[in-house]
Amino acid sequence: MVWENVLAKFKELFGDEGEIGVYFAPGRVNMIGEHTDYNGGHVFPCALTIGTYGVARRREDKKLRFYSMNFEQLGVIESSVVGLKPEKEADWTNYPKGVMWAFGEKGMEVTNGMDLLLFGNIPNGSGLSSSASVEVLTGYILRDQYGFEVSNQELALIGQFSENKFNGVNCGIMDQFASVFGKAENLMRLDCRSLQYKYFPWHPKDYRLVLLNSQVKHELANSAYNQRRKSCENVAEALKRRFPGVKSLRDANYDMLDDVKNEVSEEDALRAKYVIGEKYRVMEVCVALEEDDYEEVGRKMFETHHGLSKEYEVSCPELDFLNDVAKSCGVTGSRIMGGGFGGCTINLVSNELYDNFVGTAKQAYKEKFGIEPICIDVVIGDGSRRLC
Repeated sequence: MVWENVLAKFKELFGDEGEIGVYFAPGRVNMIGEHTDYNGGHVFPCALTIGTYGVARRREDKKLRFYSMNFEQLGVIESSVVGLKPEKEADWTNYPKGVMWAFGEKGMEVTNGMDLLLFGNIPNGSGLSSSASVEVLTGYILRDQYGFEVSNQELALIGQFSENKFNGVNCGIMDQFASVFGKAENLMRLDCRSLQYKYFPWHPKDYRLVLLNSQVKHELANSAYNQRRKSCENVAEALKRRFPGVKSLRDANYDMLDDVKNEVSEEDALRAKYVIGEKYRVMEVCVALEEDDYEEVGRKMFETHHGLSKEYEVSCPELDFLNDVAKSCGVTGSRIMGGGFGGCTINLVSNELYDNFVGTAKQAYKEKFGIEPICIDVVIGDGSRRLC
């Protein structure tokens, strides 16, 4: 088992004395509802069986010792719980340190150090939310090892807060929430405003979900992600002035957008058009799933890709190419998965077309871009938990 190897590495590096805990927090995929979370809308994610494993032990001093089996060349990185702040040289440890800082900001100061070893089997830069997985994992560890009274919902919110305020990415709540609340064989419709959620069973007999990793790495903090969010906020402010009931783009429709298009830039209006369309698509997919209409689900996925590529403009040539290959192979649905600017496409593929699609996509992509996309079959798993 993976966690046993991670535990063995921890004991090799840090010793086997004291109370050692082993934990897991999954990555996520999002079936539909992209860039709607920070606009107060609905999303439709699920947790995966891949994610981040962590082994931790509380210390009695102030020292922090971090080690990642994914970045072994960095060795053990030492720090302190005193004066936590983001530092470029801290590399990946800014994510667990950010959560420790966030706990302190919420009135739960981490006064003792920790030995923490991580191993993630989420492909780096794939858009499966490895950062949220690390944040949720750290929060779960802090609650368990330090005795903080924190609900699962608060764990998700603290993870989001740390990424927003410590690491500078204005992400919504979806990634952390899915990592905490995921349920095997179920998708989750999450209302990002109220945080109410509903599970939708996912076990189609004739289809499977497949990710194709373009191997184009996206860096959300350094990309146009924050610019897209600002565009949405600009349009929302214009709508609020005209329509008092509007709190975010979630409350808007196309007619409202037309009414304020002269008050915002053409670019901002185009971004808002995508978000408004996507909020409708999420609800249409819910109805389709309840009716076992996977062909309709697929149509909405293709519509979302078009919107992300042409209206929200977060695609890239590699992702558009993979989407075109999916269409040419007769795949039921395909779209960008995640924030964009690289990462994966998520594809709803009938079983009979699976082998041809994957083979064709790998060959065509390699001929075009010189590398093969990585194929990842989606297996829906449970949320964060202690393993031993």
